[in-house]
Amino acid sequence: MTIKLTRVVCLLSISLFFVFNAQAQSINRTKFGKGIQVVAEDSSFSFKFGIRFQTLYQGVHTKGTKGWDDRFLIRRARLKFDGYAFTPRLVYKIELGLSNSDIGAGGGGDISQTNNADNIILDAVAKYQLTPTLSLWVGQTKLPGNRERVISSQKLQFVDRSLLNSRINLDRDAGFQLRNEHQVGTVLLREMASISMGEGRDITVNNAGGYDYTGRIEILPLGEFQGDGDYVGGDIAREETPKLALAASYDFNDNASRSRGQLGSFLSEQRDLSTWFVDAMFKYKGFSAMGEYADRKVPNGTPVISYQLDGTVDETFVTGKALNLQAGYLLASNWEMAGRYTTFDPTAVTGIGEQEQYTAGLSKYIVDHSLKVQSDVTLIKEQGRNDRVQFRMQMEIAL
Repeated sequence: MTIKLTRVVCLLSISLFFVFNAQAQSINRTKFGKGIQVVAEDSSFSFKFGIRFQTLYQGVHTKGTKGWDDRFLIRRARLKFDGYAFTPRLVYKIELGLSNSDIGAGGGGDISQTNNADNIILDAVAKYQLTPTLSLWVGQTKLPGNRERVISSQKLQFVDRSLLNSRINLDRDAGFQLRNEHQVGTVLLREMASISMGEGRDITVNNAGGYDYTGRIEILPLGEFQGDGDYVGGDIAREETPKLALAASYDFNDNASRSRGQLGSFLSEQRDLSTWFVDAMFKYKGFSAMGEYADRKVPNGTPVISYQLDGTVDETFVTGKALNLQAGYLLASNWEMAGRYTTFDPTAVTGIGEQEQYTAGLSKYIVDHSLKVQSDVTLIKEQGRNDRVQFRMQMEIAL
């Protein structure tokens, strides 16, 4: 059923693209990496279509063993649609995930909360510009949480996001958001707030527990980055003057049902989850640096739901603290060298092991982030396990 449904969605999307292309009055843009865009003759709507995928090789060697565990897979495969409807003040975005990793992420599959269906829809959101500075978003999309999560997986500095993001993040959710952006002298300020369901994407059942409340503030004291570079890995734009972004987010998930808020297993009991993020991005003439700190806790009580007979934890919410620091330099030849350090310190009672990761990355940008080859090597030190060395190489193609 999964394979058939995926093929149907893929064929339907491609068919829609050719229909719109054939009926369009004009084609505005066909540049590589920018998709194909059509605009109605009366300018009442626009439609842009793009595709992207990542091919990944990953191998892991565990200290004390002779084996090399590896795999070759399609890490991501996406269809993207966006444009405006009726007025340029009302824009929309739809993104579908077709790879098994895309479909499975977030808990799709044989669970009742997603109607036992594949988790294909990533984004389906409408954004209306209420005033020149204030916009209203309605639908399913990423929450205004940690910077690394909001950065597109197409535009990452390394092969994939860090350990911090895999343990503590805010993912996609359904609800509404208010976003404001304004200038005070040379300083750019952004304020964001959202109320969402709290269970993550593609949920079909009634809201369980309470809602999720998120707020974020961003300060860009040196002005705006080129090409939204504060949400792009590496200094692809080669900023001519120093640029800095500082931000903090707070999220409260009232009676969360899943082990990691919007992600993870649905547990038999609920807990309030409180999460803080602080992050920064700096770029200047090919050099880039980013740092994030995350702290998630259960304000009252314990995150553990139940124990097994031998005393080990059976069900628990993932709580604790995490730190991610990374930096890189982009050469004139568009080769980039980068390094990353990440640590995760879970709440002791959860029984989850502490972990540190040291990563060195090497990337070649052929057409910015639309056509690139990235590789990285990571030393993984995890409590209760032998050290591991992981090697990854990935190619990204985005049309």
